[in-house]
Amino acid sequence: MTKNKTNLKRAMSSRQIQMIGLASGIGTGLFLSSAYTIHTAGALGTILAYTIGAVLVFLIMLSLAELSIAMPQTGAFHYHAQKLIGPGTGLLVAISYWLTWTIALGSEFTAAGIMMQRWLPNIPVWEFSGIFIIIIFLSNVFSVKVFGESEYWLASIKVLAIIIFLFVGVAILFGLIHTKTPVGLQNIFSHGAFPNGIGAVFTTMLAVNFAFSGTELMGITAGEAVNPEKAIPKAVKAVWWRQVIFFIGSITILAAVIPYEKAGLTESPFVTVFTMAGIPYAADIMNFVILTGILSMANSGLYASTRMLWSLSHEKLISPIFEKTNKNGIPVLALIASVLGGLLALFSSFVAASSLYLILVSVSGLAVVFVWIAIAWSHYKYYRLLQKENRLIELRYPRWAYPILPLAGFFGSSLSVILVIFDPSQRAALLWSIPFVFGVYGYYWLRFKWWPKYTLSRLKVDKRGSTK
Repeated sequence: MTKNKTNLKRAMSSRQIQMIGLASGIGTGLFLSSAYTIHTAGALGTILAYTIGAVLVFLIMLSLAELSIAMPQTGAFHYHAQKLIGPGTGLLVAISYWLTWTIALGSEFTAAGIMMQRWLPNIPVWEFSGIFIIIIFLSNVFSVKVFGESEYWLASIKVLAIIIFLFVGVAILFGLIHTKTPVGLQNIFSHGAFPNGIGAVFTTMLAVNFAFSGTELMGITAGEAVNPEKAIPKAVKAVWWRQVIFFIGSITILAAVIPYEKAGLTESPFVTVFTMAGIPYAADIMNFVILTGILSMANSGLYASTRMLWSLSHEKLISPIFEKTNKNGIPVLALIASVLGGLLALFSSFVAASSLYLILVSVSGLAVVFVWIAIAWSHYKYYRLLQKENRLIELRYPRWAYPILPLAGFFGSSLSVILVIFDPSQRAALLWSIPFVFGVYGYYWLRFKWWPKYTLSRLKVDKRGSTK
C-alpha cells in the first residue's frame, strides 16, 4: 500500500456498470422473499406492490443519475447528501449504508454455506462460508476491473435464469407446457382482489423495497467509471427495463401460476414453477442460481461498504487511514475493515441473537430506504440551487419534471417508512432506527459542531473525481 496514495482509479467499463445496474437488485429478495409478499398481500396485491416499488425505485434512480453525472464521486449519495443537505446527513447515509451491507455480508456467507450443503451435506457450513469469504475478498482486493468483471458474470447468471423463467412461465400460462393442475390468470382474482385487505399491500412495501435494494449500487460506481456521463444514463435505462420485465413480469407469472395461499411457504416460488413445468433437477438449478445471487450480492456489498468507508475518510469524517489505497487504487484497509465488520456481525448472530444482532438487523432493514430519501432530497436541493443561481439549463430532464420528480421520490420513500408502523412484525425496525439516527447526528455535532455552507461553485468536480 502506497503511503500517500488516496485516489481510486476510473477502470470500470460501461458494460460492467450496465450489468450491475441491470442485476444488482436481483437476489434473495426476489427469489425467496417474493413468496412472503404473495402470501401476505395476495396475487393482485403483490403485483400492485411491486409496481409501486418499481416506479418508486425508478424515480430514485433518475435522481441518482443526474447527481452522479453532475458530481461523479465515489460514495455517490453519501457525497451528494453531505454537500447538498448537510455533512451530518451525509454521515448518517454513509454509516447506514455501510451497516446494511456489513450486516448482510455475515448472513449472505452463512446462507451460501447452507446452500452448498444441499450437495455436500457432510461438510460444515462454516467451511463453505470461509471459502466464499476468501473468494469474495480476492474479487475485491486486486483491482476494480477484477471486481467489475467478476460481478458481470455473476450477474449474468441471474439475468439468464430470470429470462428462462419468464419463457417457462408464459408457456405454462398459455398451455404450451401442461401441468397436473390447470393454471391461468384466474389465480390472480380467485380469492378476490385483496384477500387480506388493501392494508396488507402497503405493509409489505418494506419487503418489496428490500427486493429492489442494491439498485442504488450503480451510483457508487460513478467515481470509478471510465466515462460516467455515458455509462450512468445507460445503466438507468437498464434499471427501468429490469423493473418492468424482470420484477413485475416475474411476479405476475408467480401470482398467476401459484395460488396465493400456497405461495412458497417451504421453498422458492421459482422452484415451484420449474417443478410444475417438469424441468429435471429444478430445485438444484434454482439452488445454484440463488447461490450465485447470494455471492453476487456479497461481492457488490463488500465493494459498496468499502467505498463508503473510503468516502467517509476522504471527506475527513472518520480516520484518514481508510482513505489510503494500494497501487491498483484499492482502499485495502477499508476493505479489511468491512470484511471484519461482516464477521463480527456474523459472530453476534450466534452469541447475542436476541439482543445486539436483532438491533443491528432492525436498523439495517430500513437503512436503504433512508438512503433513497436522502437521494431524492439531495436532488431537490440540487434543483433549488440551480434555480437560485439561474442555471436551470444544466438540468438533465425536461423542465416540467421539476420539482415533481425529486419530491415524488422523497414522499414515496418516506411513506414506506411510515407504513412500517402498521406492521407489528416490522415495527421494531423503526423503533430501533430512531435512537440510531439521533446517535449519528449527536456524534457529528459533538465532534464537528459546525460546517461551512456550500454553493454550486464549491461542488465542481474534475475528471479524476476530486473536488475543486
